[in-house]
Order: sequence, then structure tokens, then C-alpha cells
Amino acid sequence: MEATLNLAVTHSQNNPTHSSKAEVRRESLMRAVSGQTMSNYPAIFQGFIAKGIPESEIRPRENVFTFEAWKALGRYVRKGEHGVKVVTFIETKSKEVDQDTGEPKLIRRPWSTTVFHVSQTEALNGGVK
Repeated sequence: MEATLNLAVTHSQNNPTHSSKAEVRRESLMRAVSGQTMSNYPAIFQGFIAKGIPESEIRPRENVFTFEAWKALGRYVRKGEHGVKVVTFIETKSKEVDQDTGEPKLIRRPWSTTVFHVSQTEALNGGVK
């Protein structure tokens, strides 16, 4: 499965009340696909292999995404499915202000989330298969 991502995403992590559900989903998908770290790969592979999914069918950032990222791709996680917990880092605005620009500083902080394999999902009407 290949997902073509051409999504305009506004960062709304600091004020989720101003985010629509669609924006949250797109942002989740963009973070999942554009992440630079591979530190979660061992946990992802071990977790899904333990669930009986062959290693050759596990492709993070191609067929392993978060609940919200799957929704953005037009798929839903089947009821009762259990994913694999991972810790990632997200950029968020700090309360500190950069003295040069006057803008809030961007910091990276840990974030725990759960990822699901494509085999645990089903396509919504018109979703990615």
C-alpha cells in the first residue's frame, strides 16, 4: 500500500480546541510518515511479530500507522484490535520565547501512542485499500 500525501497541515498541538477532527487526523498522518527516527522500529516489529504478522509484511510508515492516521487514510481500526504501544517525539511550542524572533521556541517532547497494522483495519467508503 502506498499513500500519496499532499496534505496541508496546520500545527495545532497547543490548542486542540481550535482543531477540526480532520486536521488532527491529517497532522497525525503527516507526523507518522515524515518522522525521522527509526527508534520505534524494533518495538513495532517485535509487537506485530508477536501478534502473528510476518516480518516481511511489517512496513512502518507504509502499513503501520496510528488510529487517527488510519482515519486520515480512509480506513478504520476494527473493534477489539490491539495495537503496539510506541513512544515517539513531537515538536510543540514552548512557553519560552526565542529572544531573536519573539516566537515561542519549538521543543521536542516524548509522546506515547499506539500503532496498528493494515491487517487490523478496514477501508471506509472510498478509502485506501
